[in-house]
Amino acid sequence: MKFRVDDEVIVIAGADKGHRGKILKVDRDKDKVVVEGAARVWKHVRQSQKNPQGGRLNKEMPMSASNVMLVDPSTGKPTRIGVRFLDDGSKERFAKASGDSLGQIAPAKASKASS
Repeated sequence: MKFRVDDEVIVIAGADKGHRGKILKVDRDKDKVVVEGAARVWKHVRQSQKNPQGGRLNKEMPMSASNVMLVDPSTGKPTRIGVRFLDDGSKERFAKASGDSLGQIAPAKASKASS
């Protein structure tokens, strides 16, 4: 999964289709992401020391990573994510639609550098 926390995404499937928000949490083992403002549910909580008021809490739940697409920083439209090696051997994510860089994900390696 190529998503990272603070990436801006758009929901492409489900009840919140069309919603834009930032990724708050990424669970790579379960292939799920938590998107700000999407997949909200009511959780009923009993009164306790930690929560003296009790009542209903509104919170975001994890959704499948396949239901979201990254928003291209240059066009503002959904795009797929690719990974490529740069000339110095470092690895970066890029938007497939425009080719713009989305940031470095690995430091330079001499074995991957182009001569």
